[in-house]
Amino acid sequence: MSSIISKITISYAYASNLKVLLILCTLSVLIFPIRAQDKPASRSCTLATLAQPLYDIEQQIEYRQLDNGLQVRTLTQANTQAVSIASQFDVGSRNETKGQTGYAHLFEHMLFKGSQHAPGDSYSQTMSALSGQFNASTFFDFTNYYLTIPSQALELSLWLEADRFRYPMLNQTTVSNQQGAVLEEMATTIDNQPYVRKAMEFLLAQVEGTPYGHAVIGSVADVKAATPKSLNAFHQRYYRPDAMQLSLVGDIPPQTQTWIDNQFGDWQAPNSKLSQLNALEIKAKPVHGEVIDERGPWPAVLLAWHTAGTGSADAAALTLLEAYLFQNKSSLLRATSLNDPEQLLSYSIPLTMSHHGVTNLLLVPRARTSLDKLTANTETLIATVANGEITEQQVCQLKQIWLNQALARLDSPSVLSRYLSASQARDKMQPLTGPWQRINAVTAADLQRVSQQYFVGKTVRLDLLPPWYIRATKSILEFLPKDLSDSLEESVM
Repeated sequence: MSSIISKITISYAYASNLKVLLILCTLSVLIFPIRAQDKPASRSCTLATLAQPLYDIEQQIEYRQLDNGLQVRTLTQANTQAVSIASQFDVGSRNETKGQTGYAHLFEHMLFKGSQHAPGDSYSQTMSALSGQFNASTFFDFTNYYLTIPSQALELSLWLEADRFRYPMLNQTTVSNQQGAVLEEMATTIDNQPYVRKAMEFLLAQVEGTPYGHAVIGSVADVKAATPKSLNAFHQRYYRPDAMQLSLVGDIPPQTQTWIDNQFGDWQAPNSKLSQLNALEIKAKPVHGEVIDERGPWPAVLLAWHTAGTGSADAAALTLLEAYLFQNKSSLLRATSLNDPEQLLSYSIPLTMSHHGVTNLLLVPRARTSLDKLTANTETLIATVANGEITEQQVCQLKQIWLNQALARLDSPSVLSRYLSASQARDKMQPLTGPWQRINAVTAADLQRVSQQYFVGKTVRLDLLPPWYIRATKSILEFLPKDLSDSLEESVM
């Protein structure tokens, strides 16, 4: 089962005797107004023709909301004999209370371990017999479940989905088994990796006291303390039709809507209101910390900046800014690394929640380069945007890259179904074009403004440091002449 650890992880590998650290860091949705409103932000940036498939596909999506609040989107695609189903629930680690951290992720595991009419491993065995592909993931704001099956098995699959969502069987045996699976996952992906636990705790501490202030996978103590009774209570409170979006993409039989009504229509929403969370008010400021790990093979620096959530008016501009600075193949960071780069590795995947955001960048230095130098280089890149050194034509190129990625989703029924089930409330009727409209409205001035507002002078820096003897050797290499340092580095790689 995939989990938040696939998004919040720092992992490593070694390169020859130098044992170069490879770190993946993600402390670490979305998605028909009249076309007259789709005006390019600049006369020189006309992307309407390229964006047209978003509008064409969107008009083919059938949207319904059942009386119980469940939202359903279906999109029929020709020339396929399979259907992708995605179910997203508005529940994640942000909903967990003190003493119950990790419940959302643990419960995700439990939903593959039996329901009232499909006990034990019936779900997994049935899907495997159908050659179905299935998985799930948990995040701060949501939990999603997705599968792709032959269209002939759609009625059965909808029945299985409804049964496990509505009537999960939680007994002490299955709870204990999945507690063990989660604890093993925690050990493998966090505690047995250098830097990860301490780095994760440092970054989460920056939003301590908020619903985003603890790890999605939870704590060892809370996972161990979970019981069938407490997990059942979690299910009754948060797994409800009015917190669910169901999307189907592919070869959809005419009876599909009837099947959905039969399986989900009589599911009653509880009397309690859906939990609401306001945008976090983080007073961002520069922070500098360090962690030392005796298992660390090489130093690295993790840089982060508090940004805004997906519902913010700044979200679109932040998306393009992050891509321009760190993520695209033509980003400023990549451009400065084409010739004689000062880092061995860079990695950035923004962490975007509903009510908060974090841009992050992991840099592994060359032997001759200090962590201070890498940090200064990054802040210089940010300053170029903050000082207005980005043109409308460059912004247009960023929009085109974003649009190409959006169009690529249309080619994958599984990816598209998950994207539709992650639609924001404001995009209920425009899940594909709503986000594009906001991206298309971004200007160079917007990028300058958000870089100043969220990035300049507000860097959260964490130095990831190996044992003293590696640090000492690294310091000596930094003082050697560049040619000599590079020669020594090359000789061991």
